[in-house]
Amino acid sequence: MAKKKASNVFVWIIMVLLIAGLAGFGATNFGGSVRNVATVGDTDVSAETFARTLQAQLRSYQQVTGQALTVQQAREFGFDRAALGQVVRDAALLNATAEAGISVGDENVAREVASSSAFQGLSGEFDRETYEFALRQNGVSVREYETEIRDGISSGLLRTAVQSGVRTPDIFTDTLFNYAREARDITWARLTRDDLEEPLAEPSDAELRAFHTENPAPFTQGETRVINYAWLTPDMIVDNIEVDDAQVRALYDGRLSFYVRPERRIIERLVFATEAEAVAAKARIDAEDATFEDLVNERGLTLDDVDLGDVEIDELGDAGAALFALEEPGVAGPLPSSLGPALYRMNAILSAQETTFDEAREELAAEAAADRARRIILEGQAQVEDLIAGGATPAQLAERTDMQAGTINWREDVTDGIAAYDAFRLAAASAEVGAFAEVGELDDGGIFVLSLEEILPPELLPFESLRGEVVEAWEAAETEAALSAQAEAYAERLRGGAEMAGLGLRLETDRGLERNGFVDGTPPGFTDQVFDMDAGEVRVLTEAGEAWLVRLDAIAAPDPNTPEAQLVIAQFGQETARELSESLLAAFTQAVLSETEVSINQPGIDAVTASAP
Repeated sequence: MAKKKASNVFVWIIMVLLIAGLAGFGATNFGGSVRNVATVGDTDVSAETFARTLQAQLRSYQQVTGQALTVQQAREFGFDRAALGQVVRDAALLNATAEAGISVGDENVAREVASSSAFQGLSGEFDRETYEFALRQNGVSVREYETEIRDGISSGLLRTAVQSGVRTPDIFTDTLFNYAREARDITWARLTRDDLEEPLAEPSDAELRAFHTENPAPFTQGETRVINYAWLTPDMIVDNIEVDDAQVRALYDGRLSFYVRPERRIIERLVFATEAEAVAAKARIDAEDATFEDLVNERGLTLDDVDLGDVEIDELGDAGAALFALEEPGVAGPLPSSLGPALYRMNAILSAQETTFDEAREELAAEAAADRARRIILEGQAQVEDLIAGGATPAQLAERTDMQAGTINWREDVTDGIAAYDAFRLAAASAEVGAFAEVGELDDGGIFVLSLEEILPPELLPFESLRGEVVEAWEAAETEAALSAQAEAYAERLRGGAEMAGLGLRLETDRGLERNGFVDGTPPGFTDQVFDMDAGEVRVLTEAGEAWLVRLDAIAAPDPNTPEAQLVIAQFGQETARELSESLLAAFTQAVLSETEVSINQPGIDAVTASAP
């Protein structure tokens, strides 16, 4: 029987642990003494499962953004907490599956294992030796893997049972479609300062001072954080680092393929099943009955599918000599390939390139010095942490290490110097007065330590220092008010039956404006305002010293019977049903968690995070 929660107090303790998060993130080797990071009911969450989940999330982030995260950044972005939450939820469902007595037999597990392409031999069939070897390479036993497969299939049955049968009501999809595709026909005019009926009077000093006082927001400096800091970047010490020619030569030799590149060709290759098919295809190209692109499209492929990129002669095998003999772009073949007879299109000739050691020396020496500077900083980080633990201030760190100290009055709009680094900005925004200092990492390999001295509240800046800005803001506000009054007068005439064309304004018309549409020359929120209007309604909008007079001419309902509309409605239904089923599963999982005892093994988590690469 699974352990149930003892009280609501215990649930709150667990929630605090989940929110507090972890100290970092780890790899998959944590030492033999650590096995689990959490227990949900009778189900354990292994350290390896937690680490794999976390690393998968980080890899996904890197693939999407192209940026790798440091340990500190992963913590700040909450990846550790998200991974822990995911494995706890998965364990809750697995525990509920076991309680319900749901399981699958050996045949189902065997079928799942055999279907994996990772375990197929040269024949394309499941190979036992390949299977066992792959598991050994990943440090997983056959029993552990097949247990994981069995648990996954079993909990999948429970997930399916919870999520299946969800269907979006027709009235819901029809309402969504009408809302999304309903269109508007409008006529509008933009009034600018040039349209003022009377020019603005010159403001007096008293008027400007009153405006400055009564409208403080644009003239107020935001909250300021007074921060003492010490930092060290590779650029600060790189000039003092000497790099000998042996190091630079080693770098050059290690990248010889980059600096010395033989002649290459940009090649595309289309493979055929038989020589006869390739010959016939080449004949069609020669007769100008088809192009190379036509042949690719006929095969259901794209040019990306047949692109080999820039290749050297040796990479083309027996076809290399013929293709490198071409003096201009064109199609050659049939020629042999590792996959069969093929037609090759040569698109460009890339000449041989060589950058000599002397030419690359300066660049490589700078790189070697910068790399050495980063390693020096990394090696000295432990000393900095020891000094902090002993109570050293940023100023004292600068005295005892190579770090440089400074003070910055930091706000969100301050981005100079150390404030140009995202890591510093994140730390500065969350720092607390009197908090224990920690070493932060900069994205160029540098480090920093900061101490928040005080927080200065927002302050209205003196009128004398902002007179020019106050004048501009006053003129914009007065212009907007005058134009708004003029536009309202026009609107009253239209509501009284006047024709918009008779107002003498520069009119614009937009037909079929959709809810997600944008009208050039209009203020933010213009489309939302239009869709809030009734047919025939006239409205005045103002923004940034200008005004807009808008009339809604007609509301066009979408036709739900066109093939395109039917496809959109069907997609609405499918997407909404998917979201409803996911919400249903999330609610079910939360209900299971609320009835199941959850314990977190903080030492186990710490062991994982201590193994962070």
